[in-house]
Amino acid sequence: MSGDWRPTADAATLALRASMLARARAFFAERGVLEVETPIAGAAGTSDPQIESLTTRVAGFAAPFYLSTSPESAMKRLLAAGSGDIYQICKAFRDGERGRWHNPEFTMIEWYRLGFDDAALMSEVETFLARLLAPRRSLAAAERLSYRAALLRHAGVDADEATPRELLQAAAAHGVDCSADLDRDARLDLLMGMVVGPRLGRERPSFICDYPASQASLARLKPGAPRVAARFELYLDGIELANGFHELNSAPLQRARFARDLATRRARRQAAPPMDERLLAALSAGLPDCAGVALGFDRLAAIAAGAHALDEAMAFAIDRA
Repeated sequence: MSGDWRPTADAATLALRASMLARARAFFAERGVLEVETPIAGAAGTSDPQIESLTTRVAGFAAPFYLSTSPESAMKRLLAAGSGDIYQICKAFRDGERGRWHNPEFTMIEWYRLGFDDAALMSEVETFLARLLAPRRSLAAAERLSYRAALLRHAGVDADEATPRELLQAAAAHGVDCSADLDRDARLDLLMGMVVGPRLGRERPSFICDYPASQASLARLKPGAPRVAARFELYLDGIELANGFHELNSAPLQRARFARDLATRRARRQAAPPMDERLLAALSAGLPDCAGVALGFDRLAAIAAGAHALDEAMAFAIDRA
């Protein structure tokens, strides 16, 4: 216990973090992207069944406040109000996330670009990644692989055609056994997280794109059949670094997705936070055509430092907070 006051990252890594944050701000300044700050505590928690919010109480308010799992909602309200291109470097909080590459409190870099689609934003994310990792590491050009192709290549299963049973069999064939009663999307998540993800980005950055429509989250759907989401994730060294969308700007469609997510949460006996009515009002007022991405900065700093776990790239991990 006597050493618990000490940082989990060494001085050299903390200095590296500072230099990377300075380069991040310079990157956005060169492109005329405005830095903003939004509240950490808000009236609505995430509806995503895969993420749990932390809550806090504020004197004078009957309902709890939810610590931000992402600044997305508030930033979209700024976009709808005419902010133009914006970015934010902030703390985010997710309950139950603790492990080698997870901490309940972490640093996120999130930005939105007007007139961009998911393909254009992937190109900018690749440039951003190279800027922040230089001069310590030179990256080969990133690959872009569809979600379906990634599952076929690394798990040997067709994400569009496989039955729920076949998905679990594919996981078991790769040494991942799961006795939980998971729905189809949760089984796909299991394969992506435990089998596919760790194999991605080993030789060069890897963008996984064209997610199933059922996993669109806050992304719009692309035309064609089967319908896929204009969503991507970025992997490097087997670690997920970023999640981006060509943003959905339809309030009725977003309300329907929130309702579906909340129904899933209730079916799983998870807490069901209130629907984010302020975001829905902003979408009704008019969200400009844009793409946005959230990047886990601590993970990127860990990769730059050659760290073996997230704790080594943070001043104080949760165990020493």
